[in-house]
Amino acid sequence: MKKKIFLAAVFMVLMAAACKKGGVLEQVKTTDLTEESTFADSARTMQFLTRIYTDIGFSADPKRFGSSVGVYSICDEVEGSLLSATAYNVIFQTGSISAINVPTDAWVTTYANIRRVNVLLSHLSTVPLSQRLRDRIAGEARFLRAWYYFILIKHYGGVPLIGDVVYGATDPVPGKRNTYEECVNYIESECKAAAQILPQIYTGLDFGRVTKGAALALRSRLLLYAASPLFNGRADMDGVLGYPNADPGRWNKAAQAALDVVNLNQYGLYELAGGMGFQKVFTLRKNNEYILAAMAGNNRTLEAIWDPPTRTGTGSAMPYQELVDAFGTINGKPITEDLKSSANPTGYDPANPYVNRDPRFNWSILFNEGMRLNTSKTVTPVFTYSGAAQDGFNFTKTGYYLRKMLDDNTIASTTSSATERCFPLIRYAEILLNYAEASNEAGDLQTAYTQVKAIRKRAGILPGAEDNYGLSDGLTKETMRAVIQNERRVELAIEEHRYWDVRRWKIAENVSNKTLHGMKITRVGTGTPATYTYELINIRTPAFIAPKYYLWPIPQSEVNKSAELMQNPGW
Repeated sequence: MKKKIFLAAVFMVLMAAACKKGGVLEQVKTTDLTEESTFADSARTMQFLTRIYTDIGFSADPKRFGSSVGVYSICDEVEGSLLSATAYNVIFQTGSISAINVPTDAWVTTYANIRRVNVLLSHLSTVPLSQRLRDRIAGEARFLRAWYYFILIKHYGGVPLIGDVVYGATDPVPGKRNTYEECVNYIESECKAAAQILPQIYTGLDFGRVTKGAALALRSRLLLYAASPLFNGRADMDGVLGYPNADPGRWNKAAQAALDVVNLNQYGLYELAGGMGFQKVFTLRKNNEYILAAMAGNNRTLEAIWDPPTRTGTGSAMPYQELVDAFGTINGKPITEDLKSSANPTGYDPANPYVNRDPRFNWSILFNEGMRLNTSKTVTPVFTYSGAAQDGFNFTKTGYYLRKMLDDNTIASTTSSATERCFPLIRYAEILLNYAEASNEAGDLQTAYTQVKAIRKRAGILPGAEDNYGLSDGLTKETMRAVIQNERRVELAIEEHRYWDVRRWKIAENVSNKTLHGMKITRVGTGTPATYTYELINIRTPAFIAPKYYLWPIPQSEVNKSAELMQNPGW
């Protein structure tokens, strides 16, 4: 099995390299490699398809905007280390983003791959492959096209749909934006069509390709967004930015879409005793929880950018105290409501704040005295208190480093083994949370309870006397909504959800204008065990100045190409 997994990873890496500069396709004369010759060859056709796959994770990439700056560092999850006025984490957090300096990848990378899909589909009927394989390739390609369109609409709202047309370099490209509803309907239809064609599983060298489950899972995410307040009832720009009419029934459709994934009986939460499954799942290339992942060979990518300096990382993504505080206690309660006492020994202790916490906290945040592998291949504490050598407060602005997804046996140094990790793009845990949210909004609180309890059980939270995993009886839609929103924040942290969630919930103007904090930790004396004091400090106050920030501006360079292409309001 390990050999098959290794070969699959090598296949994906080689196929990706084949379409990059210096890769296999570059080793032939360019005069010999034309569109016709590419699709007259079965191997080159598969390489062309794999090239479309290589960008599948760009939006969620922890290094999307350079260095360690990803979407997680332009919201209230982590403070990035880049300080330049032109660094994207600074531009977004200070409200300095504009149509001139906005990243172009959400537009350029997506449309480039949509065009590649159309090119592939236009030649597929004549490619020298079996009909069965051509059908599967069509399913993969149509999923990928839907995937890239979804990235577009979460950034901008409705965008131009180009169908199957392949535009040439000199062809006039229509710039008129389709309505949000038209875009959702198109993406949904592509997901459903792909799901009809694609297999539920792959083995051997095909492992990592998109499946029926991935197509249904993308539909679940799509319809959850479409039912959310930002898009479900927005009349400006003649429906380009959302449905003009707010229809609560869209939540029912979103709930059913999530249930369709559940009913495949193909996926489950990766469970180990004590919540260890939440940690281990991120280090495994193959598991029963990942529905879609950005494939990669064995790597130390996240260790290199997230681990502290003593663990040979750069420690350049530093969690805010707000993310730290979102993790409740091991009893499943908020830390403000579950204080430690003689009658409640497993409650939160402000004098010892990192014990008795939701086990996901220990696997997501590297805190003072948290344990990590070092260069001697032993596990030792990381000290982040003020004045501590190397990893202390002079190195982490917030008092924390990221721990999530890091392998216990891996650091950035090549003296350690590399991990099998592939970055998750859709996990089954997300589908259960989608199901919980949509069901709650549709008035089905019992289903919401069931899904949240399943997530918390896997996390290692104590069940309590009533097996409610910290959930109170008799929650209303509003109180359950708050629970689910926080559950998404901690379960899906650092996976490119939080930034978009607070926007689709239309609460960014409330949560994104508040000061974000760190924790200054001071050691008291030299006794053993060490004791500390904790002081909340200000890190930054992000700027969410106007409603226009709910959507990105279309890059001005693209708007300038077509008089039909309308810019988003306010930009």
